[in-house]
Amino acid sequence: MIGKSTTKLVNSLALKKYRTKENCFLIEGDKMVKEALDSDLKIKLLIVTDQFLNRFPIAQTDAERIIETDAKELKKASLLQHPQNGLAVCEIPEKSKFPDSLPEGLSIFLDGIQDPGNMGTIVRICDWYGIQHVFCSPDSVDLYNPKVIQASMGSFHRIQLHECDFEALAGLAEKAEAPVFGAFMNGDNIYQTQLPQQAILVMGNEGKGIRPAVEKQITNKLSIPNFSENEIKAESLNVSVATAILCSEFKRAYSK
Repeated sequence: MIGKSTTKLVNSLALKKYRTKENCFLIEGDKMVKEALDSDLKIKLLIVTDQFLNRFPIAQTDAERIIETDAKELKKASLLQHPQNGLAVCEIPEKSKFPDSLPEGLSIFLDGIQDPGNMGTIVRICDWYGIQHVFCSPDSVDLYNPKVIQASMGSFHRIQLHECDFEALAGLAEKAEAPVFGAFMNGDNIYQTQLPQQAILVMGNEGKGIRPAVEKQITNKLSIPNFSENEIKAESLNVSVATAILCSEFKRAYSK
């Protein structure tokens, strides 16, 4: 049985102030919990049902504390409306060291991304395209927000995420003589632009786009053309969808 104090702890991790206080974050879902067990993450608490154990046998050393329970009890602790058979409370890893030089290939800078679903999806996209470094402005949504973790589908622990002001990253780009691209509605057509192997791609806030101070440091503006023939067209693309399209074009350009 899951005690009230344990349920309170798990529920509290929905808020950043408690994640910071406990230095912990929450992972839910059978596949993601299994990935956590197979990773270097330090698991403080593991709550699982018989169904989970039947699929994924675990050892007592896999977590500091393990609670075996039933689906009804697990749901009381879960933040999901329809939880599966396991959840894990993990220690927040140490922050990735800010690189001394601009990473090879494409790096992403997220300028004020606020929606957890977008953040998690972008992390998953970067994992898919082999983009190892994601940089975020300090006002972006917390990587360890449960909704970000959920949307990333396990990709969060395979990506190095750095929180920094854009000036720090722009300095690395200047030293490397690498261009800085940004996504805009009125930029150059991505399908007609020659793309380099090493670059930074800036994606802006869902409603406001890239802030003016960052825009001033962007050397190349890109856009994804709208091919609709309808008189009334979609005004824009979701930022995570746009990120996927742009990343795909960068990778295609130097994977030939």
